[in-house]
Amino acid sequence: MSKLNISGLRKDTIGCQQVVHFNNAGAALPPKPVTFAIKHHIDLEASIGGYEAAAAVKDECELFYDLAARLINCSRDEIAYAHNATHAWNMAFYSLDLKANDKILTCQSEYASNYLAFLHIAKHKGVVIDIIPNDDHGQLDIEMLRKKIDGQVKLIAVTHVPTQGGLINPVSEVGSIAKQYGILFLLDATQSIGQMPVDVEEIKCDFLCATGRKFLRGPRGTGFLYVSKSVIQECNPPFIELHSAILIKTNYYELKNNASRFETWEQNIAAKLGLKTAIQYSLHLGLSETWKRIQHLAKLLRECLAEIDGIKIQDLGLNKCGIISFTCKNKSPKELKNYLAKKNMNVSVSLQEYAPLDLLQRKIPSLVRASLHYYNTEEEIILFCDELIKTI
Repeated sequence: MSKLNISGLRKDTIGCQQVVHFNNAGAALPPKPVTFAIKHHIDLEASIGGYEAAAAVKDECELFYDLAARLINCSRDEIAYAHNATHAWNMAFYSLDLKANDKILTCQSEYASNYLAFLHIAKHKGVVIDIIPNDDHGQLDIEMLRKKIDGQVKLIAVTHVPTQGGLINPVSEVGSIAKQYGILFLLDATQSIGQMPVDVEEIKCDFLCATGRKFLRGPRGTGFLYVSKSVIQECNPPFIELHSAILIKTNYYELKNNASRFETWEQNIAAKLGLKTAIQYSLHLGLSETWKRIQHLAKLLRECLAEIDGIKIQDLGLNKCGIISFTCKNKSPKELKNYLAKKNMNVSVSLQEYAPLDLLQRKIPSLVRASLHYYNTEEEIILFCDELIKTI
């Protein structure tokens, strides 16, 4: 039995009265305090001016760094605000001094956007990309990772939870290996932050990127980057400006000595306050408690889907999360999504191009992605599966 007040949380979430929202891995429904924080600041800007409004909420904005640090167990100086997770990931990746024949190790389930960056740097610098195969459970093979370590490996970059399914990669084991061999470790935690507890001290990653719009229930166009203080001085951001660096003389500058060297001065203050509020909301509920609730609902949905003739669950991994991927024998993912949308039920479709290393190998052109959050209910799962039965 969950300790969460599900009824109260649903009342605090306007969208729960309108839709069955199983697209939280795309963008979760925000709670009222998040939308209030954003709207209130926009009204303040309209009333007194943008710069003046930002000055009025300076302390509240600074609280974002403390809360984000508390969320992942690090120092506030290791947190940089970002416009989105992709921007955060790119700022970390392109700050590294990779050279010809340096090797990047990545996983079979890596997100296409990240893999494109690997290809881009390989094309321009001659960096080598090496893909760690999956183990028998379909997750990153830790023993194969260890065998691939050599003097050329300069970066291990993997996705914690892939966009296309419920897999949770064993990133703590990855971090231990990276630390053992002194190799930098970049973690894409876009789908795990807000869904489950994430502790950078336990994982031992050097970089982590996160988004606001998914399981944190924050606004779109927000995210953050974690950079360990042990590697910040090694990082040379791909571009700088007056917020990330200090002009000492006309021909000399110094980068900020903390994660702010990855930020820009101009920020969407309303959105930043919305993200701050979303993190605060998540911390108040407790990540361990909300994670238990998500796991319970995901288990129920997988059990219900397994009983439907013609449905095949496509999730990989020994440990699984609140993202459930499946295909149907007689209907395309797009057809299922469109049918469910007419019934006010939200899911998304993951295309092969989003995760080509994984889905090409499994010969899956696309799949339905249903992603649950703690405010979803058992009754919604039953209704959802009943509608699937009707259409197939």
